[in-house]
Amino acid sequence: MDLEKQPQQPVAPAGPAPAGPTPVGIRASDADRDRIADILREAMAEGRLTAEEHAERVDLVYRAKTVGELDPLVRDLPASGEAAARPAASPYSYGPEAPAGPAENLVAVFSSSTRKGRWRVGGRTNAFALFGSVEIDLTEALFGQRLTVINATSVFGNVEVKVPENISLRGSGTGIFGNFEVDTLESTDPEAPVVVVNGYSVFGNVEAKPKRGKLIANLHKHVRKHLGG
Repeated sequence: MDLEKQPQQPVAPAGPAPAGPTPVGIRASDADRDRIADILREAMAEGRLTAEEHAERVDLVYRAKTVGELDPLVRDLPASGEAAARPAASPYSYGPEAPAGPAENLVAVFSSSTRKGRWRVGGRTNAFALFGSVEIDLTEALFGQRLTVINATSVFGNVEVKVPENISLRGSGTGIFGNFEVDTLESTDPEAPVVVVNGYSVFGNVEAKPKRGKLIANLHKHVRKHLGG
């Protein structure tokens, strides 16, 4: 006796596959690199990375071509979202951070370039002096973020960075027949801005130091006033 055939149930069309992690072989975008660089900046500000480790990893970030090359650089660090979830010990007002964008470039070739007075410091600044002089004076600057990285290169030239005495100043670099000098400074305020100067000089000079007698008396109120907080 033949069994009666049962009608087949219609098969539901397959929906979109659940979102998973980004394939490691996919090409990295500028946004991917900036996201990793932000995690590294936060890790250094928290003391998880030294200035030398930070400089090495940031260099690899902007050389990376795929997402797979980026992930190992922050594998031993908390994700930016996890860091943001932790309450700050004492909220520090820097004002709203400017949108991510290219670094500010100060270039002096057989000339001079100066940045000083009341100006808003971005997260990254590149200074290059070739038979010239670059001066970066942060003693009256407004910090839109906690960590500021300055990449300084001097070839037969001079790059000078001045900071107020009540922030933290760190850095690492090399002098090749020249001078690279950063006067390390640690603020007593754990939430004060951190300025990191990295780079090298060839037959030139790179110098970063606090400007004696220059203090921002109350960074918290000072920034709120000028950034509309």
